Amino acid sequence: MSRLRESLRTFYPGYFALVMATGIVGIASHRLGYPAAATALLAFNVAAYAVLWALTLARLAWHPRRMAADLADHAAGPGFFTVVAGTAVLGGQILVTTGHRAAAEALWWFACVLWTGLIYAFFTAVTVRTDKPPFVQGLSGAWLIAVVATQSVPVLGGLLALGDPDPHPVRVFFLLAMFLFGGMLYLLIINLIFYRFTFFDFPPEMLTPPYWINMGAVAITTLAGATLTLLAPRSELLGPLSPFLAGLTLFFWATATWWIPLLVILGVWRHGVRRVSFAYHPSYWGMVFPLGMYTACTLQLAAAVDAPFLTPISEGFVFVSWLAWALTFVGLVRALGRAVAGGRRDAATVSAEPEGR
Repeated sequence: MSRLRESLRTFYPGYFALVMATGIVGIASHRLGYPAAATALLAFNVAAYAVLWALTLARLAWHPRRMAADLADHAAGPGFFTVVAGTAVLGGQILVTTGHRAAAEALWWFACVLWTGLIYAFFTAVTVRTDKPPFVQGLSGAWLIAVVATQSVPVLGGLLALGDPDPHPVRVFFLLAMFLFGGMLYLLIINLIFYRFTFFDFPPEMLTPPYWINMGAVAITTLAGATLTLLAPRSELLGPLSPFLAGLTLFFWATATWWIPLLVILGVWRHGVRRVSFAYHPSYWGMVFPLGMYTACTLQLAAAVDAPFLTPISEGFVFVSWLAWALTFVGLVRALGRAVAGGRRDAATVSAEPEGR
């Protein structure tokens, strides 16, 4: 227990990216006709969500000051937004895979509450702190998880509204406002990240997996826009805005597509040219999530704008997302195995020590 307590002091705030990645890969698998994979991923994800919440609450009880410091940290703070996105994506996974609306509805409301608290807590904390880091050290792709969290709310809310015979106009207005705000937030942050990419020294060690959120954030924005576009014929508010929504959604999808080759090239440069070794870190789930999200958003976009020629992209990309998920899961299992083995060695050392030492 003391070992667990100490390890939770530095527990990675963005570990709910595991739930995000598993959830969206499960959704894509179900919609592309792989129900067995979707069901297995859902079972795993429900368990993972429960375990991560247990660890998070334990950390809050044991290390509240460290958690508060992490929230106000420019590097660690954005990871907390994975709690929001993980909650909403799990709700969407449950709804799509099982059709259980009550659970999805509850998770949507919970995600809204979490988003409201974290979005203002984080941006207030990093604004008012006096010892701010330099721009190069403080900004990373992880900041875009705030966009992912924001867009996860209209994604799940839109899926619920699509199954509602009479979507409430207030909810539809809220979903539209969240989608537009998330789009604005992406454009604001990605400008800073692109500036960081092109005008500052960028050692390969700093090109960490969360930079794939450059693509993942705009992919989930595409998914939100495509979902609202599908909802437009049944909404007096969204109906007149349908051409605007479709055009804006295509704009975001094109941006997500543009990012993929560049991120692959930079990954080859990091690991192939500069020889940075692969080593499991929970941030790798932040690379799996964009791959699954691009699969899901392209499939939804094809339905929203009547472009069936886009569907084969999703049909191919789902295998890429499966492979990425499986490799990262193997890394997780190996890391847990090493941690358990280390704990056993520590216990054996303590039991072998003389009494009173």
